[in-house]
Amino acid sequence: MDTWDGLLLDCRLATLCSASGYAAIEHAALGWRNGTITFAGAQADLPGKPDALATHVDSARNAWITPALIDCHTHLVFAGNRAGEFEQRLNGASYEEIARAGGGIVSTVSKTRAASEDELFAQSLPRARALLADGVSTLEIKSGYGLTEQAEAKMLRVARRIGRELGIEVRTTFLGAHAVPAEFAGRQSDYVDEVCVRMLPAIAQAGLADAVDAFCENIAFTPQETRRVFETARAFGLRVKLHADQLSDLDGAALAAEFGALSADHLEYTGEAGVRAMAAAGTVAVMLPAAFYTLRETRLPPLDLLRRHGVALAVASDVNPGTSPLLSLRHAMNMACTLFRMTPEEALRGATVNAARALGLEDRGVLAAGKRADFAIWEVEHPAELSYWIGGNLLRRVHCAGAAR
Repeated sequence: MDTWDGLLLDCRLATLCSASGYAAIEHAALGWRNGTITFAGAQADLPGKPDALATHVDSARNAWITPALIDCHTHLVFAGNRAGEFEQRLNGASYEEIARAGGGIVSTVSKTRAASEDELFAQSLPRARALLADGVSTLEIKSGYGLTEQAEAKMLRVARRIGRELGIEVRTTFLGAHAVPAEFAGRQSDYVDEVCVRMLPAIAQAGLADAVDAFCENIAFTPQETRRVFETARAFGLRVKLHADQLSDLDGAALAAEFGALSADHLEYTGEAGVRAMAAAGTVAVMLPAAFYTLRETRLPPLDLLRRHGVALAVASDVNPGTSPLLSLRHAMNMACTLFRMTPEEALRGATVNAARALGLEDRGVLAAGKRADFAIWEVEHPAELSYWIGGNLLRRVHCAGAAR
């Protein structure tokens, strides 16, 4: 047997390998080699003496170890902020009113376009560091604040650069169909042409995107326009995701499912037909409670329907400057429990197993031999504490492909 790179003894593992429950193992050990888990089980079942098995052997001192967290929906790369709009909303303006008056997404676009690539990187990197400090080893970053071929590509390059800088995995998503830029005001159809004929093909050919997303909503893009974007993505072999049914039911969830979407996200207004379609397609439902909280929404996502039909539930931070200025995936997990009545186990699965599915990643999200050695070591007495505590530093260390970060 080849010598392992590392072995942790005296662990408590929340492997999440079962269909429900934490699949916990007390008095456990975790070993890895070449970025892959080689052993995750009872310490008594190790296939030899620890010193003979691994180059580096250490004690976890009875700490809980879970799969590293995965943030499967962020808009982390942007310039500036929208604290002024936060104040406007508190003074009575709605998200839709702000957007129609030229605020919202479009206001961030001008700042992001104006920033150089280095400036954009410098502003965005601390946000990624905050997520890493919270136990995240894999995150998705969307474009969507450039809305030109050059600016969208700039955002995606910065996202990839963040991954290299921090030694974590960043999955990039092209979100050109996020909003209509000012230069296309009154010409939304022409902008969809721009996305489908110029922007998306250029991004795909440059290899900058792992997936394609769209904002299907009354204040954004119609189902017909979204369908065209998805058809273009499919022509280039790219999987799709969708901001669906956040503010109204436009059958976005069903549209996402029709294209075999990795995920449909938000879903506050999704009806049973959309949930059934997601279940049949294996599309993950991504809960974004921080946006719900920030916008002071009252319409809850259909959690009972999603559970009843067996749709996998993920949880993400939705880091963005307008509706989710949140820099903690654990805080999003707490919100998912408190606001949406998810259980702590569901929230942890939502930020690990199901978040991996929402990104099309089958090699992580659980602690099992053969899976990627992405794991987090926590200073807690029970995994439920990861959703229970609001803030605070619970993380001892996070590993990405076996390397401590």
